[in-house]
Amino acid sequence: MAKKHKKHHHEDHIDESWLIPYADLLTLLLALFIVLFASSQIDSEKFQQIAKSFNSILTGGTGALQYLSPIDREKIDSVIKDSPSQKPYVKISKKEYEELKKIQSKFNEYVKTNQLSGELSVAMTEEGLLVTIANDVLFDSGSADIKPQYRDVAKKISNLLVMNPPRNIVISGHTDNVPINNAKFASNWELSVMRAVNFMKLLLENTRLNPQLFSAKGYGEFKPIASNATPEGRAKNRRVEILIMPQEPAQ
Repeated sequence: MAKKHKKHHHEDHIDESWLIPYADLLTLLLALFIVLFASSQIDSEKFQQIAKSFNSILTGGTGALQYLSPIDREKIDSVIKDSPSQKPYVKISKKEYEELKKIQSKFNEYVKTNQLSGELSVAMTEEGLLVTIANDVLFDSGSADIKPQYRDVAKKISNLLVMNPPRNIVISGHTDNVPINNAKFASNWELSVMRAVNFMKLLLENTRLNPQLFSAKGYGEFKPIASNATPEGRAKNRRVEILIMPQEPAQ
């Protein structure tokens, strides 16, 4: 007698995992067609919007397509070239520049008359009018006390700082990179600060100057203007600077 075989009904499971990459492919194709269509009549602003959208579809964020048009790139290159790291940014208005030039002429006349060209220099910078005095003129090595014979020079400089309208004045002290560690000063920073303060106090003995407009800074050896590898360079770095700030910054 033949055995009856039981029929086993197995449910057929359809594998639909292929739908996911298929849907992704359609999305990519759609995005590509949109880009190709829009590119035929594109302007700079529209290109930026399309590139951003396309990157979001492909990667979910920024990517290789988020770049600038040639016009925008030129603008950014121009800003980079004019940035402070590449080129000094002039902060002085034209009117104030002319006023500071008049003050510079008075200082230059004083330097010429008193034959101080080796000890005192005046220059216009992007921050204001900068008067530089050699430290070796004002101070002995390792000292923050102004030499008695140059107190008159400081007093004459204070008269040149009487201006109308008055301006903010910043006195800064600078040293070379030779370490110092004596009973008074543990570092060049402290020495430079005290030199700036002592010189400022001497200037402010002139009662026509407003102390509220004065400030003092010490930079130690960290803002050199010459190489510290030579005695001549170190001598240039040892200095006191008087920065006469502009009354009106440029717009």
